[in-house]
Amino acid sequence: MLCALSGEVPEEPVVSRKTGTVFEKRLIEKYIQENHKEPGTDEELDVEDLLPIKTNRIVRPRPPQFTSLPSMLKAFQDEWDALVLESYNTRQQLARTREELATALYQNDAAVRVIARLTKERDEAREALSRLTVTASAGGAATGDAMAVDSEGLPEALAAHVDEVQAEKQKGRKKRPVPEGWATTEDVSALQQTAYTDLPVTQATSLALNAGYAAVGGLDGKVDLYSVEAKAHERSLEIGEPVTATVWIGNKVVSATSKGSVKAVEGGVETGSVTEHAGAVTGLAVHPGEQILASVGVDKGIIFYDLHSLQRVARVYTDAELTSCAFHPDGHLFAAGTQSGLIEIFDTKTLQRMANFTLGAPVKTLVFSENGFWFAATGVGQSSVTVFDLRKEGDAARAKELQTGDVSGLAWDYTGQYLATAGSQGVTVQQYVKATKSWTEPLRTSTPAVAVQWGEKAKQLVAVSREGVVSVLEPKSE
Repeated sequence: MLCALSGEVPEEPVVSRKTGTVFEKRLIEKYIQENHKEPGTDEELDVEDLLPIKTNRIVRPRPPQFTSLPSMLKAFQDEWDALVLESYNTRQQLARTREELATALYQNDAAVRVIARLTKERDEAREALSRLTVTASAGGAATGDAMAVDSEGLPEALAAHVDEVQAEKQKGRKKRPVPEGWATTEDVSALQQTAYTDLPVTQATSLALNAGYAAVGGLDGKVDLYSVEAKAHERSLEIGEPVTATVWIGNKVVSATSKGSVKAVEGGVETGSVTEHAGAVTGLAVHPGEQILASVGVDKGIIFYDLHSLQRVARVYTDAELTSCAFHPDGHLFAAGTQSGLIEIFDTKTLQRMANFTLGAPVKTLVFSENGFWFAATGVGQSSVTVFDLRKEGDAARAKELQTGDVSGLAWDYTGQYLATAGSQGVTVQQYVKATKSWTEPLRTSTPAVAVQWGEKAKQLVAVSREGVVSVLEPKSE
C-alpha cells in the first residue's frame, strides 16, 4: 500500500471515498488546501472525503546507505553533486531564456519603430496629397489650385454643347451611307509604301493627321510637321519638353508633355500653355464638337479644357494611373485606359463613372468606332486587339479578339469598316464585313510603326516608326 503522491508507504494513510486512492494524510491535506481537487483528476475533493485507514504502527528500517558514517557522507556528497548539476542546468536554461527574451524585445521594438515610421510617412503623404497643387500658365501667368478629389462637371454652357453635338451626331449616324468614293476592300488591299521619309524627330511617340499634314511628336521636345502630299518635312515646332501625345484642332497643334504640360502652337507660335497634371500627360483627345480638349496622366487625373482659352473646366481623379483616352464619336462618353488594365467610361458632362471594361493588361491605346457602340483597345504584352461592345457587360462585352501581333497605335476609319493597327511587326488593317458579320484582314505589311492614321477616303495610311520614319501607304499609281 503506497501513497499516490509520494510513492512511499504512508505513515498515516487515508483513502479517497470518491476514487479509493490511498494517500499520506499530511500530503493530501496540503494538496487539497492548495488545489481543492483530487490529484490526477478534475473532481472536487474535501478533507471530509478522506477516510482514515487503521494499520499497525510500522517502524521503518534504516536504509542500508545510512547505517554508517562513511555511507552517510557519500550520500550527502551525491546529493550535493546533484544539486550543483541542477543549479548549473537551471542557470543555463535561464541564460537561454534571457537571450530569447532579449531577441523578442528587440524584434518588438523594431516592429514598433517600423510601424511608427510607416505611420509618419502615411500621414506626410496624406498631408502632401491634400496640399498638392498644380499650376496653370496662360500668357505667362501662373495660378495654383488645390487638388480636388471630387469630380468637377462641365459648366452649363459646355454641357449644353455636349447635348447638342450628341443629338446631331446620333441623328446623322443612323442612316448614314458610306460616302461616295470611299475605299473598297480591293483599294485597301492595294495599299503599299510609296514614301519613306526620315524626320529629324528622335524617339517618335505620337502622330496626328489633318488636312494633309502630319504632326509627329518626339521625346526630343519637338513636333515635326510633314506634308503628306509633298512627301516632305515642312518644319519643326519647338515644344521644349518631351512630347507624349499630339492632336490637331483646326490649324492648331496641341501637344502633351512628360512634364505635365499641354501646349498649343499655331503658325509656329505658342498660343497657350497650361500645366494641370502633377506628372506626365499620357493622352489627349478632342471632343467631336471641337470646343473641349481632354488630357489624362500618371497622376490619375482626367482634365477637360475649354479650347478657346485652354483653361481647365472640369476634372476628376481615378484609382489608377491613366495611359490613354478617347471621346465617343457622339461626344457624350469619355473613355480612359488605366495602368491596372481597366477601361473606364465616364459621362462627359458630369465626369461620373458609367461603366468599366477589363482588358487584362495595362492599356496602351484605345479608339472608338464610328458605329457608336464599339471601341478597340490593346494592352502591354498583348499580341491582339480586343473589340468591346458598349451595349454589353462582363465577358459578353468582348465582341472580337483580333490576332494582330503587338500593337502601339490604333485608328478606325470614318465608316467603321476598317481598323488600322501599328506595331513593331508592321501595319495591318482589320475589316468588319457587316453583311456576313465577320472579320477579315485585307492588309498586312512589314512596316514597323508606333502610330498610324487614315488619310482621305481611307485610300491612304500614314504611319511613323519609333525612329521617326514616316511611311505613306497608298495605291501605287500606274
